[in-house]
Amino acid sequence: MPVGTLATVKGISTEQLARTGAQMVLSNTYHLHLQPGEEIVAAGGGLHKFMGWDGPMLTDSGGFQVFSLGDLNKIDDRGVVFRNPRDGRIIDMTPEHATQIQMALGADVAMAFDQCPPYPATENDVIDACRRTHAWLARCVEAHTCESQALFGIVQGGCFPHLRRESARAVADFDLPGIAVGGVSVGEPIEEMHRIVRDVTPLLPDARPRYLMGIGTLREMAVAVANGIDLFDCVLPTRLGRHGSALVGGERWNLRNARFRHDHTPLDTSCPCPACSNNHTRAYLNHLIRSEELLGLTLLSLHNITHLLRFTKAMGQAIREDCFSEDFAPWEPDSPAHHTW
Repeated sequence: MPVGTLATVKGISTEQLARTGAQMVLSNTYHLHLQPGEEIVAAGGGLHKFMGWDGPMLTDSGGFQVFSLGDLNKIDDRGVVFRNPRDGRIIDMTPEHATQIQMALGADVAMAFDQCPPYPATENDVIDACRRTHAWLARCVEAHTCESQALFGIVQGGCFPHLRRESARAVADFDLPGIAVGGVSVGEPIEEMHRIVRDVTPLLPDARPRYLMGIGTLREMAVAVANGIDLFDCVLPTRLGRHGSALVGGERWNLRNARFRHDHTPLDTSCPCPACSNNHTRAYLNHLIRSEELLGLTLLSLHNITHLLRFTKAMGQAIREDCFSEDFAPWEPDSPAHHTW
């Protein structure tokens, strides 16, 4: 899912986004609550109409953003009180409030309000975060009255295997339409994230979507899919694009580098994105980035999103053709998938 934090995937129109093959977009409850406010989005017909996107949408609960403020928040069992970094006003965010905001925004999938502990955190702190996450999930379920919107729960537990398993079982007991694995990609070693996915996913319902939050690198997605994950989101493709980098062949290329100034070959001849299909050369993209032209950032962002979507579609096709284990799992540097991508 490309990330459209403020009801826009940065630098890309919804028409351009649709042409990449994107099927679902993620927006951020916390940021939309601060600007422009859910009441304005609701008055504009909800997120889909407000931003002009007719595909599925997911809103996260804003919990990660609230807790990442650190010194700006006060946490207790009721919820979180924090100061709006834009205007200084005090905001009281409870599970009920986060749920009401997401219902007003009108996305197809809403995420339960959870507590995401930082890394590293003590076992006692993670126990408290899990206890709150499960109690808050019950309150989100009670407050969620929109039948046209699916509510997903979130598994927490930090890097403690027994807490992860307890949280997975607790969240699965709510029998929700989908479940996310949260609290990963927050600073832990990457192999620890792989272990969490391997431990947790078998405890989640087979017939419901499983969502690994904040992950969007090829190897990590392939390993996660091998263990049963279905959904991903990540700011990586557009963030790299805005900084002048492109994903090519599973590598990151900095198009600012001098080696591309006289390279008049296409960026990636196998890619159908506008940058590649229009035969924009590496030299031209280097020129746009060095000149700080917005077109360069847009073209690279579109290319990077297309790259990740092609990879996930190829994994889906490999599953249907029963060759995933040969091509993608595990996705190691000497595997066929590496040479393909």
